[in-house]
Amino acid sequence: MKRSDIVNDPSIGNKAEAFEAFDDIPTNPNLGRTIGDVINARYGRRDMLRGMLGVSATTALFGTSALIAPKQAQAAAHTDSRYVFDEVTAGNDETHHVAEGYDAQILLRWGDPIMADAPEFDVMNQTAAAQLKQFGYNNDYVGFVPLNDEGTRGLLCVNHEYTNEEVMFPGLGRQDRDGFSGMTPELIDIEMAAHGGSVVEIAQGEDGQWSVVRDGKMNRRITPLDTEMTLSGPAAGHTRLMTNDDPTGTMVIGTINNCAGGMTPWGTWLMAEENFHGYFWTDNLDAEGKPVIDSANPEAVSYKRYGVPGAWYAWGKTHDRWNVDREPNMPNKFGWVVEVDPMDPTSTPVKHTALGRFRHEGAETTVASDGKLVIYMGDDNRFDYQYKYVSDGTVSDDRAANTKLLEEGTLYAARFDEDGTVTWLPLVHGEGPLTAENGFNDQGDVMIDTRIAADLVGATPMDRPEDAQPRGDGTAYIMLTNNSRREEANAANPRPENSFGHIIEIKEDGGNHSATRGTWSILVKCGDPAIAEVGAQWNPETSENGWFGSPDNCVIDADGRLWISTDQGSNWGKTGKSDGLYALETEGEARGTSKLFFRCPVGGEMCGPYFTDNGETLFLAVQHPGTDGTKDLAGFERDSTFEDPATRWPDFDPAMPPRPSVVVVTKKGGGKIAV
Repeated sequence: MKRSDIVNDPSIGNKAEAFEAFDDIPTNPNLGRTIGDVINARYGRRDMLRGMLGVSATTALFGTSALIAPKQAQAAAHTDSRYVFDEVTAGNDETHHVAEGYDAQILLRWGDPIMADAPEFDVMNQTAAAQLKQFGYNNDYVGFVPLNDEGTRGLLCVNHEYTNEEVMFPGLGRQDRDGFSGMTPELIDIEMAAHGGSVVEIAQGEDGQWSVVRDGKMNRRITPLDTEMTLSGPAAGHTRLMTNDDPTGTMVIGTINNCAGGMTPWGTWLMAEENFHGYFWTDNLDAEGKPVIDSANPEAVSYKRYGVPGAWYAWGKTHDRWNVDREPNMPNKFGWVVEVDPMDPTSTPVKHTALGRFRHEGAETTVASDGKLVIYMGDDNRFDYQYKYVSDGTVSDDRAANTKLLEEGTLYAARFDEDGTVTWLPLVHGEGPLTAENGFNDQGDVMIDTRIAADLVGATPMDRPEDAQPRGDGTAYIMLTNNSRREEANAANPRPENSFGHIIEIKEDGGNHSATRGTWSILVKCGDPAIAEVGAQWNPETSENGWFGSPDNCVIDADGRLWISTDQGSNWGKTGKSDGLYALETEGEARGTSKLFFRCPVGGEMCGPYFTDNGETLFLAVQHPGTDGTKDLAGFERDSTFEDPATRWPDFDPAMPPRPSVVVVTKKGGGKIAV
């Protein structure tokens, strides 16, 4: 499909939707044996392709209760359910909904001042200088660092993934359709200032409500406009990272497209850079606006595999560092995991190249039974890979020494086999095909071109691996959000044209997360179980409100329970449901049962989620409200703009557009959530 066809498609309502649709075209040439093929071989190709599992496979995945026909509407769940709350009714409208008996408080909104000297938000007179002191746009990952033993005061760490100019700036509209003609240098700088991350001190009052401590000494903004960062690990100082502004190849200004992330055991914040390719520009565009790269460019092969330059932002028109014609090595400084010390607002963030370069969806950490640090990471692109990183050393009480664990270790890519085993393949220079003959002169090359290295070692192409959450017992849950481009299924990606996604459960050998082998199974196949052609598989106790599509972020609470947030993008019309937060049973007879706890306003994506240690507060992030798929909202049925949005959540002020916001959920009267 041509880029121009996507940009001008009347069914696509904004630039972000067009960007995602174009990324639906995979860059991975290694499609001979994908996860769908593996799942097919393991569970039976014929049954998978017709959307049904055989009796033996169904029983293996869900227990004997799964042999009962799916129930259209059943509010009751297993009596042994570990999630105690009344389920929200699925649907789609202008506001959010939370389970009965809970409060959902809007804590932080785009533009809210977070510095003592920050100006109040003036949406009609935005400036980059003001935005650098205000809460950023499109809040995604949320982490929390307690500042007292009670957990009633702490630092909220929030990623700001991207911007939606058509609902962010008055009178502008979509910019990808006319060459970004309306994007002035000032608007571009505002966009840059709205990206990155925020560290915000918050406190809980005696009434249970949380509030921002605006004069918090640790409050800070991290942005691609002005935040200097260093690079560590095997690619630091590499010739392929040397640029005009940094001939040493050891520093860079900023971080972009920070999607999910993680918190380390020692309290630092990991920001994962996802779709970095879209920010890079070239002046060499073809007639339909598609970037053209000279095959003689030494980075041409790498550019192609990573989709660089995407030219979905106009930053390269005014800033040379975003233009590959002037800075061909600059894209190699993005696509990493960034470590930030939220306790020290003067600290310099570090991009850790030992964790690999790809479109990082998350960076969830755990301490393995042997004491090593393990980080699970997905490459969020159709037919790309699941990774994990294992440190050489072990986690200790020495905070400074622990940071070295992110610099010295081994990155692995996952291969899923038909016999139900998963093998973690090391990406180490000189081992197997990772040699100079194949373009890898050192470990820095392996990390810069992690995708190409994983291609060569035979990792399994996946259905958009997004977040991955480890549990202390050696279990990890992998969110595979969807893959509408899949034509053939396999053992770990079971459906062609997989529009709704699935969740894989990994059990590492010996319950040790640093193991290089384990076993895998499918926890659920998402979508409507009442439609046989969809091929969904849930525990039959799941009600018509409880099933979901496109699992994205996830969290395991202090009681070991799994929570899933969804990101259907503009495709929520296929389910008729807004994105939301679901509680998903993973054990016993209730395994595979899902319940809806929180529902987003129209066009919004559910992000976060994050629990305080006591389980009494849940932080959620709603990004891009009022944007995605608004043509499917009954009674609205058109694209959203600043002047005419599908919702004005959360302010519902006629002078204010929709604003991405962090929501804090607590139980009325106090106590642990869902208990």
